[in-house]
Amino acid sequence: MSKKATREHIVEAADNLFYQQGFEHTSFAHIAKAVNISRGNFYYHFKSKDEILSAVIQHRLTNTREMLEQWQREGGTPAGRIRCFINILITNLDKIKRYGCPVGSLTTELSKLSHTGQGEANQLFSLFRTWLRRQFEQLGHRADADELAMHLLARSQGVATLASAFNDETFIKQEVERLYQWLSAYSNVPPEQ
Repeated sequence: MSKKATREHIVEAADNLFYQQGFEHTSFAHIAKAVNISRGNFYYHFKSKDEILSAVIQHRLTNTREMLEQWQREGGTPAGRIRCFINILITNLDKIKRYGCPVGSLTTELSKLSHTGQGEANQLFSLFRTWLRRQFEQLGHRADADELAMHLLARSQGVATLASAFNDETFIKQEVERLYQWLSAYSNVPPEQ
């Protein structure tokens, strides 16, 4: 395996472990074992856990940008693109039930730890916020687009948190339907002048 491939493999393994176990409870040994490399080889690629965290966040940012670009192409309309965002609760239903939202759980944990990486991790939410704001602006809600974007982010985080707490698939599906209804109410408004 090339150096670049090994590094990418480490980042992907760390990403999964940070999501499933939490950043604080994941050690170098856990990641090295998941990737099946020696600790010496591991240290060749990353000198500290904070370096790995930064690489994981950058990996997530790249993946999120690609996902948003895909939704932009495939969504068709602003409302269709927002539905793509809402659908992520269904797409990742099993993981959300078990571990919550990967963005929300990481940013919350880093906040509790007063970790310096929190600001970098918050960029993930900022990507979604900016993208959703643009969609609401295109729906004709320029004046309150950011408020609507934040409301939708808050609702989706609440759904993920409670679905994980109660391990409740039905709850996720019901809330997704309610989010579709909420979006429909904002989609049928004539554009602002």
